[in-house]
Amino acid sequence: MNAINAGTAPQSIPSTHAPLEGRTALVTGGGRGLGAALCSALAAAGAQVAVADIRAESAAALARDLGGRTLALTLDVADEDQAVDAIDIAIERFGHLDILVNNAGVDHTLALDELSVGQWDHVIETNLRGPFLMCKAVVGHMKRRGTGHIINIASTAAKRAWPNASAYHASKWGLLGFSHALHAELRPHGIKVTAVIAGGMRTPFLLDRFPDIDPAVLQEPSAVAQAVINVLCLPGDSVIPEISVLPLGETSWP
Repeated sequence: MNAINAGTAPQSIPSTHAPLEGRTALVTGGGRGLGAALCSALAAAGAQVAVADIRAESAAALARDLGGRTLALTLDVADEDQAVDAIDIAIERFGHLDILVNNAGVDHTLALDELSVGQWDHVIETNLRGPFLMCKAVVGHMKRRGTGHIINIASTAAKRAWPNASAYHASKWGLLGFSHALHAELRPHGIKVTAVIAGGMRTPFLLDRFPDIDPAVLQEPSAVAQAVINVLCLPGDSVIPEISVLPLGETSWP
């Protein structure tokens, strides 16, 4: 685990302009796409942010751009030791960790008979094992503090299915079930868990792989990030276990 860049600043009294002032967050897959939008929105809301990404240069670049109270981490979420180290480093740097956003995700869009075992494992390890490892690494800290919020970025792929994405669907349906199970398990400890069903976004995850896709039917990742901020700003005695954020023009989804 490698901490690349960080900054510190005194904490101040929360305000409507900085509703997450005094809180800290770690975002996996935070270097680009939705992850970058989440990190930017969290920082703008006053949170201290650990930008964690398997792409070290992406994490470092975003942390530099955000400035202030940020930390960049190189992280493969499927690696148990790296997951534990990331949580430990963030807590050591910021003093505590209030918010974990499991955002890192991959896909291999192939028919089952073309999908290798290694590709299947890559998707499941990143999209499902990764959130498990990150939650396992942080939950003890959150239990001791009696507070915390875990955000699991799922997908409409957790609610419906299309061809040539069996591994992705398996991982996202599994993540949604895992998220709801944690919601039930951790509520008595003061820990909130929210699954975010995110519809198609104008991010490299789709645009780089599907050049013929119409960007007009997608949404900006900042819209999903803003929905996450809204969930995090809910009063302490309420929780949203699941939320859907869909493009208005995505006609294939109700």
